[in-house]
Amino acid sequence: MSHAMGHVPDRERDRAVELVQQAYADGRLGPAELEQRLELALTAASSHELEPVVADLPDEVVRIAATGGRITRTGDWHVPRRLRIESEYGRVRLDLSQAHIPYTRIDIELWLAYGGATITLPPGASANADGVRIGWGKMTCKAAGRQYPGKLHVQITGELPYGRLTIRTARR
Repeated sequence: MSHAMGHVPDRERDRAVELVQQAYADGRLGPAELEQRLELALTAASSHELEPVVADLPDEVVRIAATGGRITRTGDWHVPRRLRIESEYGRVRLDLSQAHIPYTRIDIELWLAYGGATITLPPGASANADGVRIGWGKMTCKAAGRQYPGKLHVQITGELPYGRLTIRTARR
């Protein structure tokens, strides 16, 4: 009988662990339940066994939408694990450098018809925007593409048919 961990894809296990830790951070689970679920997540031999660990935990997408006008988030704001931003004409400015981010990885979806976006990362963070489709616009990414252990990694997807996307890292 082998306890091979090979049956569950790493990213599924990682996601389960992340959701459990998040639920604990949000006050949805107590310390004992956190420990129990983490144990289950780490020892699950199949995706099937992993399922009940996170079945009741939300992995919700927080949506911010605007037609015109700016969407700005700056200073000390709570960044959700998954953020979806929809804007028709406005500019989007997300400054994560002083934000409260309880994860090592977040997903940001940008759906901007004509607007552009600027995303400022905290020092040491990395970003991957390969999943963004740019039409006539232009993308500039001055951040590291590879995640450093324990540092924030931002996965950016979506579409900017006409807008520009700028990703930069805050100066220390």
